[in-house]
Amino acid sequence: MSNSLPQSLVLIGAGKMGGAMLEGWLRIGIDPKGISLIDPKPSDEMVALAQEKGMRVNPSARDIPPADVVVLATKPQMLDTAAPAVQAFIHPRTLLISILAGKTLGDLAARLPNANAVIRAMPNLPAAVQRGATAAAPGKGVSAAQRATADALLGSIGKVEWLDDEGLIDAVTAVSGSGPAYVFHLVECLAAAGKDAGLPADVAERLARATVEGAGELLFQSPLPPGTLRQNVTSPGGTTAAALEVLMADDGMKPLMRKAVAAAKRRAGELSG
Repeated sequence: MSNSLPQSLVLIGAGKMGGAMLEGWLRIGIDPKGISLIDPKPSDEMVALAQEKGMRVNPSARDIPPADVVVLATKPQMLDTAAPAVQAFIHPRTLLISILAGKTLGDLAARLPNANAVIRAMPNLPAAVQRGATAAAPGKGVSAAQRATADALLGSIGKVEWLDDEGLIDAVTAVSGSGPAYVFHLVECLAAAGKDAGLPADVAERLARATVEGAGELLFQSPLPPGTLRQNVTSPGGTTAAALEVLMADDGMKPLMRKAVAAAKRRAGELSG
């Protein structure tokens, strides 16, 4: 992996997701002295980390080496105003990785014409604990070496799926981008159902939370598909089977989740551009 790591990297936007990625990069061995952070209002924690590790904070483009990689992690609505400053950090051989939701490769090319190699990526919230799910779509100018670099950088915060069709990003947003909120709501619903079944509210919440945490870890560690894991928990005629008859009914969880993902995908399309 070390051969794929950039020698010089500029992170533009050091908020929660940018900070999560930065932690991953440091963990896989990127030299912090080759990292520059650009953020108009970096947190005190980020400034302290930069000082500790020897990273530059808000240098001008002329004061740092040409960037191998620029990672754009600002808020999407800031792209238009930030573009001129971002352009200064992009050189002919720079790889630009954007995690701006709703901003297409075409949008980026129009606003950042200096960028010859662009990858659009969609990470999700669990990146903050190195268990993220990221999908990435490369532009036509991305070389095999640059894709390997992006794979190493994005892989430092979790799993990476590569897409041949950028048009699938809206579906990714609906499944993994928004998906953690669906799981959190599942915990809320399970806890509420436990309370209705007679458990004290605090006990129901702790049990629901621990159950989803444990099931997720089992899913993470097991090579078995989720359907097999479900079957392994389900005894014929038992309590789990009784519950699954409800959840797997024609009006159960599958059609509900299909509607939810479709709504999120539709909204992602409306917000693009």
